[in-house]
Amino acid sequence: MELATSPLLTDLYQLNMVQAYLERGQTEIAVFEFFVRSLPNRRGFLIGAGLQQALEHLETVRFSSEDIAWLARSGRFKPALIDRLAAFRFTGHVHAMPEGTPFFANEPLLRVTAPLPEAQLVETALINILHFQTLIASKAARMVLAAPDKLLVDFGLRRAHSVEAGLLAARASYIAGFDGTATMMAGKLWDIPLYGTMAHSFIETYDDEAQAFEDFARSRPDRLVILLDTYDTEAAARKVVAMVPRLQASGIKVSGVRLDSGDLVVLARSVRRILDKGGQNEVTIFASGGLDEDDLMEFARRNAPIDGYGMGTSLVTSFDTPALDCAYKLEEYGGVARRKRSTGKASWPGRKQVWRSYGTDGRMMGDVLSIEGDSQAGEPLLQPVMREGRRIFPSPSLAEVRSRTARELRRLPERLRRLEPGIAYPVHVARTLVDLAEEVDRRLAKQEGGYDQTHHPRRHRHSLDLGPPERLLRGGSPSGSGRRRDRPHH
Repeated sequence: MELATSPLLTDLYQLNMVQAYLERGQTEIAVFEFFVRSLPNRRGFLIGAGLQQALEHLETVRFSSEDIAWLARSGRFKPALIDRLAAFRFTGHVHAMPEGTPFFANEPLLRVTAPLPEAQLVETALINILHFQTLIASKAARMVLAAPDKLLVDFGLRRAHSVEAGLLAARASYIAGFDGTATMMAGKLWDIPLYGTMAHSFIETYDDEAQAFEDFARSRPDRLVILLDTYDTEAAARKVVAMVPRLQASGIKVSGVRLDSGDLVVLARSVRRILDKGGQNEVTIFASGGLDEDDLMEFARRNAPIDGYGMGTSLVTSFDTPALDCAYKLEEYGGVARRKRSTGKASWPGRKQVWRSYGTDGRMMGDVLSIEGDSQAGEPLLQPVMREGRRIFPSPSLAEVRSRTARELRRLPERLRRLEPGIAYPVHVARTLVDLAEEVDRRLAKQEGGYDQTHHPRRHRHSLDLGPPERLLRGGSPSGSGRRRDRPHH
């Protein structure tokens, strides 16, 4: 997919800082990490998504001649910076959790290791790409867990916040386990299965609803689904039953009917009775109309005879949680661990790794967050994916990512799978990482007290040499706790 790749899709302050970095010679290796500070109240876990688009952006990001000319005309930046930007290429390393991995607060989903100006310049785009798809994949995963064994289709393009948002929502929801989308472009780009029925407008153009049904059926006989609720839902269901023999004589099969308004449980039961009485037991019932995962769980509780759902606005806007408190923060520069100490926004310093442990049943038991190079039990989650600005291996297919996500959702603790509120997955912060945070704080306290130790801080291992991706992957961890993890001292 060709996302906009211009580096001008950034914030002004990124270029302001890059100019200052270059003038001051601050071009040593920096380490930034993307993470979510805290989980929203209605999210017991998040699903990482958007890695493929993030890596595509890093590989292809360039200032065009038009970009450079506009920057020069703006008068905001010095000629030396303009010349450097004209030759800009991302040359750093990237480590990341594979797409479809569940993750929790303060766990880095992605780490960038690159010369400081490069790592800084790509911040805005990376946050934008990773935040949105992670937001939607996490919402979609809740819907998948709320309606197991039901057909789920993305219907949200028309109410997405942009056409690109709607398109990427189709991708993110498919990763999370949706069966398909109504968005044609998603089918073209990623071979996501396409689903579509009909709108009320088609039926309204006829004075005879039954004739509208039959004309549509003969025009679009493949996977035929008839919309019932334009006028009287039960009467429409009887009309469908009456026309089935005529359609069957022409080799046309009615696959399903769709409900889009009213008390969907009551109507679904009534329609099911009408269809079954008319011998149409195989005709499915599909529902849509402003649904979210709470509705899906309620329909399951009431044993509604609904076979599938079209999810729209709630999905593509993540209506209950429209944003994540995510960040892309400097954790190391020039081999020295760094961290932010702002109240409510403190970060853990250094290059970090997450180790995940599993029980004998294969379910996730807990994570450990520590510095890279530490030795911890469990499976390390961050993997090398890019070296010197190029992907180390081809990105997995969307089908492979979707299969991996399904496996990961099966490995969630049962209470998270049931979407129970207030469940904290255990994430332990290792003593090694706590010690590093305290060391950084002592160093900063001495500097604030008038002591200049800028030439003598302890340098983090791997700080000067990016090294092979295998060596960069080595990392440590301790253990912490779920939604509210211990934070570094402020």
